[in-house]
Order: sequence, then C-alpha cells, then structure tokens
Amino acid sequence: MRALRLTRSSPSSPPTLSLETVPKPTVTPGHVVVKVHASAIQPSDKLNAKGFFPLTSFPRIPGRDFSGTIVDGPKDRIGEDVYGTSGSTFGFSRDGAHAEYCLFPETAVVRKPHTLSYLQASSVGVPFTTGALCLRRARTTTEDVVLVLGATGAVGSAAVQVAKAMGCKGVITASRRDNTDVNVAKDTALDAVASLTGGKGADVVIDTVGDIGLMKSALGVLAVKGRYVWIAAPRGGASTDFTFDMLQAYRKEHELIGCNSLNYSGADMAEIMWQLQGWFEKGTLKTKADEEFVIVGLDEAVEAYGKDAPGKVVVISMDKK
Repeated sequence: MRALRLTRSSPSSPPTLSLETVPKPTVTPGHVVVKVHASAIQPSDKLNAKGFFPLTSFPRIPGRDFSGTIVDGPKDRIGEDVYGTSGSTFGFSRDGAHAEYCLFPETAVVRKPHTLSYLQASSVGVPFTTGALCLRRARTTTEDVVLVLGATGAVGSAAVQVAKAMGCKGVITASRRDNTDVNVAKDTALDAVASLTGGKGADVVIDTVGDIGLMKSALGVLAVKGRYVWIAAPRGGASTDFTFDMLQAYRKEHELIGCNSLNYSGADMAEIMWQLQGWFEKGTLKTKADEEFVIVGLDEAVEAYGKDAPGKVVVISMDKK
C-alpha cells in the first residue's frame, strides 16, 4: 500500500517526510484494519513532521484523524464506516492514518455519523475532542458561562459548539474579528465580558490562543471559583514564563488547568467521539461542507505538508488519483 512515512537518520536530525510503498497491515487480536477514505492534515501533524513531539518514534506513518471502512476484524464490524482520532498514539508511537490502510485497536474506532461525509468525518477529531476535553477538564456544567478565546479557530469554534450542545448557561466568543462577542484586538482588557455577564465574569475560560497578555486579561474577568483551561503557549523562541496575582487567585479560588490531548489514549478519544457522534447526527454540531476543504491525494500530500493554508482544512482523500 502507499503511505506517508516519517524517517530520521539520527536522533538529532530533523524528520524527513516521503511517500512510500509499505506492507499493508494485517489484523491482530483486538484490532481492526481500516481502509482509510480520508484523513485531515492537522496543525499537530505538521508539527510532528518537523520533530516537535518527543514521544514520536521513527519510522512512523503520521496522521491523527481519519474516516474509513473496516475491512478486517470481528465479523460483525466488517463493512462498518468509522471515524476516529489519535490521542497519544496514532501518528506518534504507532502508525497513523496518512495511508491507504491502517491497523487500529477496535476500541479506538467509532461508527461514523451518518450525517457526515468521509471528508467531514476525517477532519473533526482533533479540534472537537480537544474542545470537549477542555470543557471536561474545567468540569463545565449547565450553570456556567463559558468564554472562548480564539473562538474562530478550529479548536475554539469546536469548543463553542460543544459548550452550546452541553446546554451551558452562556457562551461568549472572543477573537481578533468583529463577528465575535469580543474583539480582543480592540478590547484588550476584555471589558465587554463584564457587561455581558452582569459584572460576574466568566465561570470558565477556554484559551486556544496561548498569548501571555491575553491570558492576563482573561484572568481578570474570571469569576469567583472560575476555571481557566489553556491548550497553547507562545512559540518561536518567545518566553513562556507567566506570572499571576497570587492574592486575587486564592481569594477568588481560581483554578489554572492545562489541557493536552496527547495525554489520552485512543480509547479515551473514542469515548468522546461517541458523544460527538450523537450531536453530529442530531445536527447540534456542524463542520465544514465538502467544497470548503482543500482536497489532496496521497501523491500531493508531502507538498501539502510544506504549505501554509491559513483558515483552510487540508484533507488527504485516498480516492483522489
């Protein structure tokens, strides 16, 4: 079969990505072989190809998110259309989905929502499970007002949808655009949050941006007993050191909570994907239409890894020749 493959000549050298012919996986107990129909190239896949993640072993087929059809495994599941995402394994410590076929633990694949195409289902794993994990880490309830920073990005927009699906009391969106509740470029202190919450502040902040100045402002509008969850930090050599007001933090009983989907197993992710499946099938959650994706074949995928596509979701379609 054809697959993308990351190799590295030495521990200190950067990985090399290439399209190769490799053996098709064979089924083993407790596993299924999936014929992959589509697999998104997520930002973390690109970072993985640059050697960003120490947990990655080589050689390795990358690719965290996928949709496809089970072609080998338990008889009652053969022919089942499935989708899934990686957690800490696929694409890192075991082969991922940027290949024509992939071997997955049976517990890590979930029946694909019938309302989603293969392209759509292959793109929702990382952003929606990360958004859901953030809300879970914050112990979010229907009584909470949630502020999402970076609400127009992939994870941010997913977190907004999941918070609404959960029935949260309120969801406040923030980005550098005017089409959100708060434009952080114009309202750097996030003063609008006070007026939107009657002065109480947000019970939960989901920070998908990782900007130190924005984080300080958002902590200033966090309600008493508020929980602040973040998934990102400054890059490019910028300092990641952060200070906060210890006095205010303990008086208001604030909680600062990191969230990293790479700390979870494929089975953990599948449990979340089952929940998302129901919301997608009810139409509660939405994703991009097929025509909004940048679709590439495996022959074009190495080049696609090296290109920036701001605001676009690039999906490898195994059916595209």
